Amino acid sequence: MANVKLPKKLDPVKSAQKRSTYDGLYFADQMQRFSSTVASVSNEVPVKVEFSKDAQGLTYFKGSMQAQVELICQRCNKTFEHSVYTEFCFSPVQGSETSDLLPETYEPVEVDDHGEIDLFQLLEDELILSLPIVALHEQEDCAITAEDLQFGEIEPDPVRENPFAVLKELKRD
Repeated sequence: MANVKLPKKLDPVKSAQKRSTYDGLYFADQMQRFSSTVASVSNEVPVKVEFSKDAQGLTYFKGSMQAQVELICQRCNKTFEHSVYTEFCFSPVQGSETSDLLPETYEPVEVDDHGEIDLFQLLEDELILSLPIVALHEQEDCAITAEDLQFGEIEPDPVRENPFAVLKELKRD
């Protein structure tokens, strides 16, 4: 199956009834929020999404995506390549009260007034959440070593008298 450009918005219930499967691409130049959080990103982000219904009749969609990015190391301030991979499993809900009834395997995603979801924004959010909290090289690959991160010496604390030593003297009497 050839990679195609994925839809930005769609109706997950109708897609689940059709048992739709998408194997396609999103382009990095359209992902403004994701692109702004990394130094650079490969142009194409391959995405696989399949819509279905489970044994309880709940609509869900699951899939995976991967992106090659360059991050800035927070230790040495140089870029390094990083592969971002994420898997997801969502179930569309209308209103927050129905999300409490979902099994733990499904992450609730709220549909709009037309019963559609913004698939593009949802998947962009997943990519952003898959980035490391602090971007760092591996210790052996980084230009900054552990010795470079240490400076100065810490003087030992001065020895102080015990304030209760006076009470000890009273106890002897």
